[in-house]
Amino acid sequence: MLLASVKNTLYGKLAAVLLGLFCLVSILFLTIARFSVEMYQLEIAQKLNRDLASHIASEIPPMQGGRANKKALYDIFHQIMIVNPSIEIYLLDAQGRILAFSAPPEKVKRQSVALSPIEEFLRHDAEFPIVGDDPRRIAGSKIFSAAAIPARAQPDGYLYIILGGEEYDSIVQRVQGSYILKLGVSAVLAILLFALLAGLMLFTLLTRRLSRLTATVESFRQNDFIHEPPIFKNARHPDEIDRLGQAFHQMSARIAQQLQRLRDTDKLRRELVANISHDLRTPLASIQGYLETLLLKHDSLTPEERRHYLEIAGKHSERLGKLVAELFELAKLESNEIQLHRERFPIAELIQDVAQEFHLAAEKKKINLEVRLQENSPVVFADIGLLARVFANLIENALRYTPAGGTVRLSLSVEEDKVCVRLSDTGCGIPPEEIPYIFDRFHRLEKNTGTSSDGAGLGLAIAKRILELHGSAIEADSTVNAGTTFSFQLPIDKT
Repeated sequence: MLLASVKNTLYGKLAAVLLGLFCLVSILFLTIARFSVEMYQLEIAQKLNRDLASHIASEIPPMQGGRANKKALYDIFHQIMIVNPSIEIYLLDAQGRILAFSAPPEKVKRQSVALSPIEEFLRHDAEFPIVGDDPRRIAGSKIFSAAAIPARAQPDGYLYIILGGEEYDSIVQRVQGSYILKLGVSAVLAILLFALLAGLMLFTLLTRRLSRLTATVESFRQNDFIHEPPIFKNARHPDEIDRLGQAFHQMSARIAQQLQRLRDTDKLRRELVANISHDLRTPLASIQGYLETLLLKHDSLTPEERRHYLEIAGKHSERLGKLVAELFELAKLESNEIQLHRERFPIAELIQDVAQEFHLAAEKKKINLEVRLQENSPVVFADIGLLARVFANLIENALRYTPAGGTVRLSLSVEEDKVCVRLSDTGCGIPPEEIPYIFDRFHRLEKNTGTSSDGAGLGLAIAKRILELHGSAIEADSTVNAGTTFSFQLPIDKT
């Protein structure tokens, strides 16, 4: 089970590839080393014995008519074989046919040898080792020494000496099984094994970070992508794994943030559905109740009572229509599909125009609506229609929570390259714990302030969203039973 789990890991696959590669390299290295050693030995042996054939040829009697005195040759061959039994001597004619030899007759399998290796050997620029035909084997070849008899351009024959005869072969076989050779092969194998182990250790070090990253990703997945993984330390010289870890951390943080946002959105959606259901149910129930009363008691009601019921139903219908309109407006603003129609305009004139629309409502509630503006009105670049909606919502909200005899004040000031708008009232104020939530949808203060309102709690949410689209933020500062101030800033257009 453990072997199977390791085999399925990147480390296991790399280790298997490395093991196979080292086995292949070991085989190739030993093969090449053995071949190189053999070629080196052959080259040294042939170079050391290059003039051997010339020295022996000087002792051979001259050939007459392509023939030699075989008895004299065998005597010479016998004497030389006693001194160096590892060589084999052959006398060839000009065509390469074997005339005489030092080997036992039953051992010689060829009647002639090729002359091209001999001719190459006799050149002064010959490159060793050079192998020629082995008379003992039909298809064999060995290193040799050769000399022309006599030494001239058109010789009568050649002295052909095989430097590695059967005696030499047996010695080589014994050497190949020697302690030194075994020690050398063992040393090479030990070095390759050490390199393999070192490579596996290096793979362990290199894949450790990747394994840790894999475990982190798996843990992040098992935790339903909620908890952010630990931050990977920034390396001094980051490689691909470091950059992958940093990218994963950023990605996981973004995923966790998006999932949390989705959960918050889902929570808000459920609250929105609940609030909408409640806010729609109340005016609908009132409208239905008064209409059913009119239908059932139409004949028994006086004209004044019927008119009163219709006015109440109309009031609830108007409230219902306003609520639906605000819901659609807020949904449109939050969908990021709305396009701002920006233009240059004096903001003071817009404030004056919107405030003028609420003077009559303020007089009915006996509230003093004041507007304090500077003489040189700054110019802003914004959507005039949406900003008018912001001012209307803020003034309407202030009038709703300001008692009779109170004051609602709109003021404008310039701070560096921005214009600051403030709307303050002398109303009931907002408790400190409620301020973070006053811009949420359907948030109202009746339960804490004792006031009643026919609003849906969407005005401040709409105002905040419009200002966010303009790159601005709205702030609230309030004191209970003293009043509330809303403020925001817009950049001044200096073009």
